Amino acid sequence: MSESTKLPLKVICFGMGAIGTYIGGSLAANGARVTFIEKKEFISDAAAKGIHLSVGGKEIDVTNIKISSDASQAISSESMDIALLAVKSNDTPLVLDLLTGFENEFPPVLCLQNGVENEGLIARKLGEEKVIGGSITSAVGRSGLGNIKLEKLRGVGIETGHPISQTLIDWFNLSGLHARGYASRADMKWSKMLTNLLANATSAILNWTPAQVYSDPLTWRIELQQIREAMAVMDRMHIHLVDLPGTPVKPLMMLLKSLPSDLSRTLIGAPLAKGRGAKMPSFHIDLYSGKTSSEVTYLNGAVSRYASKVGVPSPVNTGLCLLLEQMAAGNIAKEDFADQPEKLDQWLKRS
Repeated sequence: MSESTKLPLKVICFGMGAIGTYIGGSLAANGARVTFIEKKEFISDAAAKGIHLSVGGKEIDVTNIKISSDASQAISSESMDIALLAVKSNDTPLVLDLLTGFENEFPPVLCLQNGVENEGLIARKLGEEKVIGGSITSAVGRSGLGNIKLEKLRGVGIETGHPISQTLIDWFNLSGLHARGYASRADMKWSKMLTNLLANATSAILNWTPAQVYSDPLTWRIELQQIREAMAVMDRMHIHLVDLPGTPVKPLMMLLKSLPSDLSRTLIGAPLAKGRGAKMPSFHIDLYSGKTSSEVTYLNGAVSRYASKVGVPSPVNTGLCLLLEQMAAGNIAKEDFADQPEKLDQWLKRS
């Protein structure tokens, strides 16, 4: 045990979705003191039973946790070392509103969210000195509040340079989370966002599995175009590709950038299709569960916004974002584009 892990890490975790439960639960199972913040209507069963982790063939019940719906009470009752932000990007403003009046005593925030804009929102609320970027590449499934299964262990990226960064890396590794430090937040977060773009918006719009998206020549070209637009934005902003824990982002994206469409579909699309199979991505799950907003606003939409700032065309990212936002809001029926890649292609050409 290193010096940084001799004393219990005191953690407040916003969100008991798959990622929050996995990270917070793993830390608690290895001696950290963790308080989860979740909406009142969701927490009764988990508060009584604790949480359950299925990790690497082991079944782990974690009962030494606190679960509360009262963020202000949790914040004021005890000094915390770190806050984990593991909610969807749509909910970031709601969480930050809960911190009003507690800005000075609130601990640094490890932002584990997808996208590249949440850290800026946190910095405006708490100050840049309280923001640490994070990216999780492990695949985690959730069967109910407080009940998760680790589907594939890859790891977690943590921004270095903050006084508590190394302590977090040590604690995460003690807890089997496979953490690695990254000096550049932008490099880490943009590299992760590229992986989140693949077969996400297209899958939701067409009601196709990732395997279908990767296997079809037309939708594969759409996937390539959105990635190449995002990489052009990164180039203009001097943001670099980096490999993430368990994820060789750099060689994958360089091949997607340089290879002809048909060749890349054979060499890359086919293995991706086999690996992802029929597991539906998050945008599809949210759309078909009836949610009226989509994280596409914070992924493809972020590419579009930054592209406008730096003068890079982004018709595919912009078009995917606008279409899926309209579908989530109920202004365009899901059936209008289901199983119609040619119609999607025409929409994007008009965007």
